[in-house]
Amino acid sequence: MHDSRRTRVVLGVLLVLALALITFDYRDGSSGPVRSLQQFGGSVFGGLERGVSVVTEPVVGFFGRGGSDNSQVTALQQQIVRLRAQLSQAQLSKAEYQQLNQLLQLSGRGGYRIVAARVIAIGQGYAQTVTLDAGRRDGVQPEETVLDGQGLVGTVTEVNAQTCTVLLATDATSVVGVTLASSGQIGWVTGPGKARSGSGLLRLQVLDANAALSPGEQLVTSASVHDRPYVPGVPVGVISQVENQAGSLTALALVRPYVDFTSLGVVGIVVVPPARNPRFSVLPPAPKAGPVPTVTSASPAPSGG
Repeated sequence: MHDSRRTRVVLGVLLVLALALITFDYRDGSSGPVRSLQQFGGSVFGGLERGVSVVTEPVVGFFGRGGSDNSQVTALQQQIVRLRAQLSQAQLSKAEYQQLNQLLQLSGRGGYRIVAARVIAIGQGYAQTVTLDAGRRDGVQPEETVLDGQGLVGTVTEVNAQTCTVLLATDATSVVGVTLASSGQIGWVTGPGKARSGSGLLRLQVLDANAALSPGEQLVTSASVHDRPYVPGVPVGVISQVENQAGSLTALALVRPYVDFTSLGVVGIVVVPPARNPRFSVLPPAPKAGPVPTVTSASPAPSGG
């Protein structure tokens, strides 16, 4: 008589291993690991309906075969070996694993349903754009928010069947509505573009010219109409320098973005906005207060006649 209790334990352990591997089901080695994540569901919220079928189909098929306990264990062991071999064909780098983990955490906190994608090309023209390996077949549409594990990356501008183009928040034509976490003040940030040398800081303008801005204040995206092109609550950056320009109708500051635009890898495209505005719940801990660098600029004097 078989030791059924021991067999159930063995099966349980193997099932856990199989489910963990099947979750990252690399069935097509040529398509890349992130594409496989898209096939799995590619989302934090809402992807379970597809993920369940991916995970349960092999397992249900396995238990539907019948046979002895030992044959079940052997078959499942063989399946795990095959899955490991498939995984080795399309390994994510250590950096990409970390980026993916951070992306899933941020998306989970904000309630953003995302499609995971990877940067496969960088725009060579004047505009600051990147190309991602996700497109219409993955449910991507124009004017959807793109983020990574740190915060806002940009917005989708063009989509074809398998790829899409993203306009980065650092582009000179990019305008993103933002809300200051400390005061609730609203305004917008624009990108420095490629032409401007320097640090790649975003330029913040707040509608209230008398708003008291200070370094260290955090910004998130404000909701766009119908959440396009930007969903609310995505971390944008931190004020690094305040500019008091004489005669300006808006309060001005420079913002250091959370995202490192020089090392974009795994990103997420928000295909379904959050059910509720996450407001400031996705922000990282606020930086410690430091000295207040303030630059006062005089308005240019009119040229003489």
